[in-house]
Amino acid sequence: QVFPSQDPLDRADFNAVEYINTLFPTEQSLANIDEVVNKIRLKIRRLDDSIRTVVRGQTNVGQDGRQALEEAQKAIQQLFGKIKDIKDKAEKSEQMVKEITRDIKQLDHAKRHLTTSITTLNHLHMLAGGVDSLEAMTRRRQYGEVANLLQGVVNVLEHFNKYMGIPQIRQLSERVKAAQNELGQQILADFEEAFPSQGTKRPGGPSNVLRDACLVANVLDPRIKQEIIKKFIKQHLSEYLVLFQENQDVAWLDKIDRRYAWIKRQLVDYEEKYGRMFPQEWCMTERIAVEFCHVTRAELAKIMRTRAKEIEVKLLLFAIQRTTNFEGLLAKRFSGCTLADGTVKKPEVPPPSTNPFLEDETGTETDEIVIEKSDMDKPKKPKVPDNPFHGIVSKCFEPHLYVYIESQDKNLGELIDRFVSDFKAQGAPKPSVDEGGAVLPSCADLFVYYKKCMVQCSQLSTGEPMIALTTIFQKYLREYAWKILSGNLPKTTSSSGGLTITSLLKEKEGSEVAKFTLEELCLICSILSTAEYCLATTQQLEEKLKEKVDASLVERINLTGEMDTFSIVISNSIQLLVQDLDAACDPALTAMSKMQWQNVEHVGDQSPYVTSVILHIKQNVPIIRDNLASTRKYFTQFCIKFANSFIPKFINHLFKCKPISMVGAEQLLLDTHSLKMVLLDLPSIGSQVVRKAPASYTKIVVKGMTRAEMILKVVMAPHEPPVVFVDNYIKLLADCSTDTFQKILDMKGLKRSEQSSMLDLFRQRLPAPPSGTENAGSPSLS
Repeated sequence: QVFPSQDPLDRADFNAVEYINTLFPTEQSLANIDEVVNKIRLKIRRLDDSIRTVVRGQTNVGQDGRQALEEAQKAIQQLFGKIKDIKDKAEKSEQMVKEITRDIKQLDHAKRHLTTSITTLNHLHMLAGGVDSLEAMTRRRQYGEVANLLQGVVNVLEHFNKYMGIPQIRQLSERVKAAQNELGQQILADFEEAFPSQGTKRPGGPSNVLRDACLVANVLDPRIKQEIIKKFIKQHLSEYLVLFQENQDVAWLDKIDRRYAWIKRQLVDYEEKYGRMFPQEWCMTERIAVEFCHVTRAELAKIMRTRAKEIEVKLLLFAIQRTTNFEGLLAKRFSGCTLADGTVKKPEVPPPSTNPFLEDETGTETDEIVIEKSDMDKPKKPKVPDNPFHGIVSKCFEPHLYVYIESQDKNLGELIDRFVSDFKAQGAPKPSVDEGGAVLPSCADLFVYYKKCMVQCSQLSTGEPMIALTTIFQKYLREYAWKILSGNLPKTTSSSGGLTITSLLKEKEGSEVAKFTLEELCLICSILSTAEYCLATTQQLEEKLKEKVDASLVERINLTGEMDTFSIVISNSIQLLVQDLDAACDPALTAMSKMQWQNVEHVGDQSPYVTSVILHIKQNVPIIRDNLASTRKYFTQFCIKFANSFIPKFINHLFKCKPISMVGAEQLLLDTHSLKMVLLDLPSIGSQVVRKAPASYTKIVVKGMTRAEMILKVVMAPHEPPVVFVDNYIKLLADCSTDTFQKILDMKGLKRSEQSSMLDLFRQRLPAPPSGTENAGSPSLS
């Protein structure tokens, strides 16, 4: 592969015999055999010479390699020597540089130490002078100068922390601490003198001395500042504790406004008299208000525990409303910076709600709120900012909210009873095609009341009371579903007979077949629309409750059971409508099965029973469609359920038509086609606006009625020869059930002996069924 060659001797499949035959193909060619032998010997000698030359050349290469290796080793040794020389010279240079810069380093250290010494001596001089001045100013109560000087002394003293081992430095530090302690005690004494703890009257107003003393307190231990604030606020609120003692009339909840009016006056008085005395960053006004809230919460909790039996719902709500208004006022006036110690929880304020809770929550005191179904699509309002003061006082009402919950339970019970009595008094809603199945007004009233309760309770508490209120909501949602909706659905009657074929021929009497009156049909549609509205609104109610309750309690709010209840009401309503129309068509189908189809002599227009079925459909369906105009999906469900009920029943009655003549089968096929067209047009029958029927409905009708047509076509087919008839049946119906085939034979009027042989042939001609599908019935229509 490396050296390609055309010489036959170099080939991998070289054959000596073939090669010799190539050289001497004939006997005459053997004459020059000596010449060929000589050529081969010459070639052998040349090959030997080449091999010998190559071998000798390799010997010389080994010697050259050893010589090159020795030269490389010598070069490496020379390089190593040069590197060593360079390293020695570098070490000598480094030593020389160190000797040169040794004196310079000493000078640098000396300069740095000298600078540090001078700075320290200056600080020491400042510290000593500052301590002397501080002690003198403290004795003279020159707090204005002390505030600036003390801060400077403290800053300078920090530089001497590492020199505290020196007695003189330690002595100065102790003098500074003593001066700070003396200042603290002196300032506290000055405030005690200016604002004595005993007595409710405060002598005089603030002085410049106290204002400067507050500046000094900022520099002193924070405990001094806290003590000043605590004593001042305590003295400021001492009058409040006397005026609103537990045994005073003004202390009860009905006069809670006076508490908040008192603190407002006090805050105004403080701003006028003492606003400039305390530094602004102390936030004294907010601190007074916060301490008032803490005291008020404790006092209200104590008095409510004592007089718990006197608490009524109106009184409790009045007190809570006034308290939350006051907390809102605090949020507008103050930032809440003094609440950072975590004494008050900052709950999240729920955002405004959607349908039927779209109105502003601040307007919950309005008497009536109208809910429109179109409000569901309105966007949510932006979330309101948090109120840091929410619950700072109103938390004390939470243990007594059971009074509110019990009241709402009672009110809702009375509301449901009123709905029941009003419904009985007013009766079913008037039928109106234009209204499109109006929702019962009671459901809107119920959810408006729910919204009002939810907003009130969320303002009172977002904890366990909200869970208790949710349980009440669930209870009365179920009661509304069963008492108002399910309880007022018309009752079905079992008697549907009494009609003859003759009566079916009369259109006037045909209208009496329907079980439900026009008013009852409208009532069912109205209840269905109401249940759908309640279902959607209950889902929104669950979402809003989860938004308003504490995050830890969200999992405990679940209205799925109530939504399922309304779904059951919807399903029952649709089933009633289907049963009513289905039952109205039953006499017509019975008449069809009793007709003598073997005596029909000619094919005419559609049969009377078809006219009767169409009449009932045209009577009921437009009323149902118009009253369910706002809930088209449930009208579609009604159409699908009716088709799924009527078509199998029609096929069963079709099997009862036996025996059938050829002409009778043709008449039935015409009737079946007429019914098929009416059913396809069912969703828009009697409507001026023609809409295309839903594809799901059309598929069911086409599949079911086509099966009925195929049954009749099989009946019309001749049963001779039997093999052709059986194959035609299997092809048209694709039904492997022997029961269905037996019914077809009965319809044709065959004798039992003929049927027996035909059934045997049918079993033989059946295709092999897949495993598990033996004796499978006809395809389901649902």
